[in-house]
Amino acid sequence: MTIPTDPETGEFHRAPSAFTARITADGRDGWPVEAGRYRLVVSRACPWASRALVVRRLLGLENVLSLAVADPIQDSRSWRFTLDPGGVDPVLGIGFLYEAYEKADPAYDGGISVPAIVDAASGKLVTNDYPQLTLDLDTQWTALQRDGAPELYPEALRDEIDAVNADVHRDVNAAVYEAGFATKQAAYEDAYDRLFARLDALSDRLSRQRYLVGDTITEADIRLFTTLVRFDAVYHGHFKCNRHKLTELPVLWAYARDLFQTPGFGDTVDFDHIKRHYYQVHEQVNPTRIVPKGPDLSGWWTPHGREELGGRPFGNGTPPPPPPPQEAVTSVS
Repeated sequence: MTIPTDPETGEFHRAPSAFTARITADGRDGWPVEAGRYRLVVSRACPWASRALVVRRLLGLENVLSLAVADPIQDSRSWRFTLDPGGVDPVLGIGFLYEAYEKADPAYDGGISVPAIVDAASGKLVTNDYPQLTLDLDTQWTALQRDGAPELYPEALRDEIDAVNADVHRDVNAAVYEAGFATKQAAYEDAYDRLFARLDALSDRLSRQRYLVGDTITEADIRLFTTLVRFDAVYHGHFKCNRHKLTELPVLWAYARDLFQTPGFGDTVDFDHIKRHYYQVHEQVNPTRIVPKGPDLSGWWTPHGREELGGRPFGNGTPPPPPPPQEAVTSVS
């Protein structure tokens, strides 16, 4: 995997999503919400895709939006479906995600990213716009959500959620990559400093309230969680984000465990996929491709004590049922 960085500054900047059509209740972009029409393609290794996995679980969309899970190890042709019989996705009939991108735009020559939603009938990619994708699952797919689905992007709190998400994206979600992929010392230190300053501010905020915005789980918590759950396994060592481990930050460690133990969060996490992807795909960072045995994961199931802060995880809704058997994560480390 080639990691694009600025040759002068050594900075890594993630390319924006190239396919930004929206699937909406009114179909205004030509893609109406419809049960069974679309397929969500993810890697369980990817934090951006993991957001979609959590949202899909919490909202109970498993029976209306099918799931394709890519191999955590990419090759030069993109995400591949080698976890499926014959190395072909059984619904889309393709071996590599780039094929759906090509059907959407034969001239496209950019990056192939997950999460991606593909129109199953035509095989065309609809969107890889990961920030908007989950917001649309929250707000446009309401007619197909399960009874008791939580409100993850409540209208009254959207301005605050958006502001928190912007800070977390810039200084946490993106900063870990900017530290890990930096090729000059100054670029690395800038990302490192922003990351830990933001984690300190988040620790202070979460010392007084159970969730980031309001008293229920929202999009803001989901977006922070998918970075925190990877922190000690990959970002601390592999990306040199090593001022502290997550387990050494008491508030954030308790907060992350609280979410991990909440149905819909930890049951989507595959540490085996996470570790193998980062350590084996990023050869510029880890040329030996050796995957560490640690860290010890048993702490994720220990009591967190966050209930004392109050809060209602699902608001007026209910927890999701267990994941479908075919989607259950069985690997632990």
